[in-house]
Amino acid sequence: MSDQIRLSGTTVNAPDALALARFYAELTGGVPGGSAHWATVTGPNGAIAFQQVDDFRPPVWPGADVPMQMHLDFFVDDLDATGSRAIAAGATRLDFQPNSDHCMVYADPAGHPFCLSTWDEPRLDDEVG
Repeated sequence: MSDQIRLSGTTVNAPDALALARFYAELTGGVPGGSAHWATVTGPNGAIAFQQVDDFRPPVWPGADVPMQMHLDFFVDDLDATGSRAIAAGATRLDFQPNSDHCMVYADPAGHPFCLSTWDEPRLDDEVG
């Protein structure tokens, strides 16, 4: 036994967990599994879990009555090609695009914002420490 804590994964609320897992599987080339209540998508670079929430309300981008509480970032080489692929899978391109030179913001079918970005990791203006 040790006191080590490792990040195991991320779980996202959804109105239908399996439907959202299937969307992200199509988007990333991953493999969906589970049920409408609890599902995952596993791919070559990680996994995301989804849990069904009865009173789910999609976030509104940016801000408003139901603010975004989290979003997923995906590294891409080509914003146009991957944006078209995301829309074909069921995503919606959002109107507010604060960093369109390197990043485009979309919403998944449940309304969660996610970014397709040509930056392969988050860039922070200030050091964390």
